[in-house]
Amino acid sequence: MGLKQFDLSGRVALVTGGNSGIGLGMGKGLIEAGATVCIWGTNQKKNNVAEGTLRSLGGQAAAILCDVSDETQVKKAFQETLSLFGKVDSCFANAGAGGGAPFHEFPTETWRKVMAVNLDGTFFTFREAARHMIEREEGGRLIGTSSTSAIHGAARNEAYAATKGAMLALTRGLAVELARYQITANSIIPGWIETAMTAPRVGDEKFEDRVMKRVPARRWGRPEDFAGLAVYLASEASSYQTGEEFVVDGGYTRF
Repeated sequence: MGLKQFDLSGRVALVTGGNSGIGLGMGKGLIEAGATVCIWGTNQKKNNVAEGTLRSLGGQAAAILCDVSDETQVKKAFQETLSLFGKVDSCFANAGAGGGAPFHEFPTETWRKVMAVNLDGTFFTFREAARHMIEREEGGRLIGTSSTSAIHGAARNEAYAATKGAMLALTRGLAVELARYQITANSIIPGWIETAMTAPRVGDEKFEDRVMKRVPARRWGRPEDFAGLAVYLASEASSYQTGEEFVVDGGYTRF
């Protein structure tokens, strides 16, 4: 078999939140491995740029405007994805929203927004994908992007951490329930990655002095650090691995 196990030619991958950051990094890896990639995002301009970037790598790609916290939009976007490409073989629930504040002052509206995007959005997305994969009877891959905040204490970030911990529990359940359909479900747990969400902290001397010293790799993670893992999880190479959590954090949680 060799490297043929990682060949994604003829496969379609869906990546929510795929117009930047980790999502785009995964999208690039998937398309370079031969997959057709559909990304969903809420910013049309960023969607257009990301679609162009993916197509420039030589594969088929499309970007669809979708807010995953809206059930109707998710259903519509999934059907549009099927209209464009006919199927979805792997679904990466990567879209996310943050919001930090002292817990005793945390705004209810922010709490609900984070829950709506990160948790409801994953539920809506995985439900559509699972239904489609079961009906096709050809198996599939469900992959959720969690966070190391689901593992360690995340001060002023409890809402985000709560959604990412719930995602791990949801994915474990899906791994057990959907195995009979040859559908795997796994989670990716990123550490401190240089993205739009973490941009305010990149270059912050006080923050980096405290945090980067705890990262054995001594650097911020990059979106491209997720390309190979995305390919593995979308490929035949991972067909017997399900319910697993892949930590990508430069050793942060081990130090």
